[in-house]
Amino acid sequence: MTRRDDSLIGQIVAANVVLFSLTLLAASVAAGLDLGSSDKRWDFLILALAIVLTLCTNLWMLQRRFRPLERLIEQIESIDPTEPASLELRRSDPVEEIDRLASSFHGLLERIEDERRRSGQLAMRAQEEERRRLARDLHDEVNQALTAILLRLEALAQETPPERAPEVAELKRLVNQAMDELLNLARQLRPSALDDHGLVPAVETQLKRFSARTGIEVRLDTRGDPDALPEVVQTAIYRVAQEALTNVTRHAGATVVEMDLRENEGEAELRVRDDGGGFDPSVVAQTNSEAPSGGLGLIGMAERARLVGGELDVRSAPGGGTTITLRVPT
Repeated sequence: MTRRDDSLIGQIVAANVVLFSLTLLAASVAAGLDLGSSDKRWDFLILALAIVLTLCTNLWMLQRRFRPLERLIEQIESIDPTEPASLELRRSDPVEEIDRLASSFHGLLERIEDERRRSGQLAMRAQEEERRRLARDLHDEVNQALTAILLRLEALAQETPPERAPEVAELKRLVNQAMDELLNLARQLRPSALDDHGLVPAVETQLKRFSARTGIEVRLDTRGDPDALPEVVQTAIYRVAQEALTNVTRHAGATVVEMDLRENEGEAELRVRDDGGGFDPSVVAQTNSEAPSGGLGLIGMAERARLVGGELDVRSAPGGGTTITLRVPT
């Protein structure tokens, strides 16, 4: 076992070597060993061998006692904070102190994860509240201003000479297009159906708009009572579904999308399947690790799942479609 010079076991071994050497010297002086005599030299060698054997036994016991600590250190160093499953520590060593250290560190990890989840949920609530405010402003103020402009254009069209009528008609078309785009942006920021009616109506509305915009067939299957879930869980499920549909539009080339939304006792589950071209998850994971803001948004979806104590499972293969599953304990 390789050790640094300043490691604990190295310091203990060094201290033992010095102590045993002094003990051998003191024993030799106390016994009055005369190394000039062959008999005395044999006595000295036997005494030295006994001390060396004791030192080797001591070193072996130290290595054996420190091995559980080495395993614990290796486990701690291998922990990936982005993977909830990796936060578990194996505590199978029969050493009380090592087991207590593992328990303490595991408790620390749990407290850090709980605080990270709590602060993340607060940030997510603040973000959604800001989205709600912006969506309301776009819908109420900006859209009303555009409506007023459209009404003025309607009045202007009555007094416009025939040769200028196409220009006014084009202005009206542009204003209508801007109103539609603003309404779509407001719905993407914060759908009113999610606040007014709950998760299932919001998802149904989202799927209808998605199908009308892309021409892709959609199927929705709901079980249980998803609308009874906590607001933060409903928001996370809606955002994951929204991102999954965005990926289908941009990358999948699918013709059918199936979405299952279930609320069982103790767990909520969202599953989005498409029959598109699929992808290689390992390649996408590498892309996301190099460019966290790019890729298919899998990092963002996984982080939303973690913030509500859930997990995201992505299964895909080139030519085999994609299935994204979100499971959240309730």
